[in-house]
Amino acid sequence: MLIFVAGLMLTVPGCTDLPRTLSGWDQRGAGLDTRHATLITARDGRAETQVTIRKAGTFGIAADQSGWIDVARGSGRPLRTASFGAAVPCAKIAKIVYYELQPGTYRVTLRKLQQPQVKLMLVFGDRRRGFARRTRVG
Repeated sequence: MLIFVAGLMLTVPGCTDLPRTLSGWDQRGAGLDTRHATLITARDGRAETQVTIRKAGTFGIAADQSGWIDVARGSGRPLRTASFGAAVPCAKIAKIVYYELQPGTYRVTLRKLQQPQVKLMLVFGDRRRGFARRTRVG
């Protein structure tokens, strides 16, 4: 039995240390922030929350399930995606979508969710350091 468990441990990939920008993923808090994750209730596959940005930069929304993530200023149209981050399966992060954001309040809308709750975290990204990849648009 002990040999079986040891062999199983060798075949299951371990979760490497998360980058500093994702270090709060396992901490729970209220509201969308870079220091912790939050749970948002979804209805009919949709969820919505707000986030306030204090300093301009590239920010991502990390989610624990797949679906559409849109960010818009106020009641305006969704912003263009800056890039996409890789999933982190061992941390149960399904996707990260990055946007170039200026100071202000933004509406975050999630659609096509499969679970009744979605775990989210705001991620500060810096494409120059490889936390996000530039994608081709068009």
